Amino acid sequence: MSSAPGVPQATAPARIPRQRPPQAVESTTTRPTGTGSRTRLLVAVGTDKHPFDRLVGWLEQWHPGVAPRVELTVQHGHTRAPATPGATPFLGHADLQTTMAAADLVICHGGPATILEARRHGHLPIVVPRDPAYGEHVDNHQLLFARRLGAAGLVALCESRDALVAALEAGLADPGRFTVTTDEATAAARLAAVERVGQIVEGLVAAAPRRRSRPWWRPRSRVTDGEPTR
Repeated sequence: MSSAPGVPQATAPARIPRQRPPQAVESTTTRPTGTGSRTRLLVAVGTDKHPFDRLVGWLEQWHPGVAPRVELTVQHGHTRAPATPGATPFLGHADLQTTMAAADLVICHGGPATILEARRHGHLPIVVPRDPAYGEHVDNHQLLFARRLGAAGLVALCESRDALVAALEAGLADPGRFTVTTDEATAAARLAAVERVGQIVEGLVAAAPRRRSRPWWRPRSRVTDGEPTR
């Protein structure tokens, strides 16, 4: 129905795109959300030797405007320490599990093991994949892997600062948008599906230089040299 002449039509407010989690997911519990006076954020860049300055810089730009509303833990690895509270180079496996379980939101690089762990703890992880064009990795397997998972709704994929800020603001407004309810029966099937995706991507980047001796997509179940799984 058209409006009367000279009377502007009302327009709906812009909405942030929402990633919908799939029905079958990994963990065995339903995450509580919105607890406490501040939202707890875990940022994990993994243990790769390449710096991830883009992600750290985006966090530094975003944090001052929301500092009273968030409680940060930033595992920055070999990247420079961010000018934010809660910065730590590495978390041992047990500490990483504890921090991930307590977090309201998980932001991480595109490491398959980190993504799987986040989902096991009931999170829909906000994923910023490393990009070799910026010297953040040796090849583009994180980009390929994260894009496939993003298309399947298994992660909230953010490849730009604006996309990351939009996801963080949505998470602060409603942390429940980035949680998944799970059951034990589907955990093994989902893990197998993600590993199959890993095998596909492994084939796509097989010709890349400096290939590793072990497949990059296999989750690790133990701590190596005091550093957490990637």
